Amino acid sequence: MKHGGFKRYLDNRSSGFKIQITSMVDMFIILLVFLLKSYSTSPVNITPNKLLRLPASTSSIDPIDTLKLIVSKQGVFVGGKQVAAINNGQIAASDIDPRDPSFIRSLYNALDKKADQVKNLAKVNNTVNFNGRIFMEVDKDLPYSTLQKVLYTAMLVGYANVKFAVMSK
Repeated sequence: MKHGGFKRYLDNRSSGFKIQITSMVDMFIILLVFLLKSYSTSPVNITPNKLLRLPASTSSIDPIDTLKLIVSKQGVFVGGKQVAAINNGQIAASDIDPRDPSFIRSLYNALDKKADQVKNLAKVNNTVNFNGRIFMEVDKDLPYSTLQKVLYTAMLVGYANVKFAVMSK
């Protein structure tokens, strides 16, 4: 009789308690979705200059990591180095080519050097190619004629795929 009672005890014990993890799995899935949605996957870190006022836009396209060109009220910068001066919203006369008033010689030389670096790298690394992309941060108070000269010069080098930085509204 003692042996039969022990067998019933074992039968009752094995079927008495089961762990319900369905709600815990649901909770982890909700947390995972929340973290994935709130995580920024943009590879480009944009920190505009304090003196630069970007235009506002409702665009939500992430920037692409490429050559950065900054056009502020103080000058034109390629990769963080000033290549042309801007005075009163106009490119300095010393940086303009006298034969073509829309051509900025110093900007052309700097961009051409950057393009050559990428093209030389592409010769030894087949995952890199020169695609003519440039990312521009332009002060919203500059006249369009100044921006037009910068774009004209950049496109002569081969940088025809231009993306502009804007502040979200």
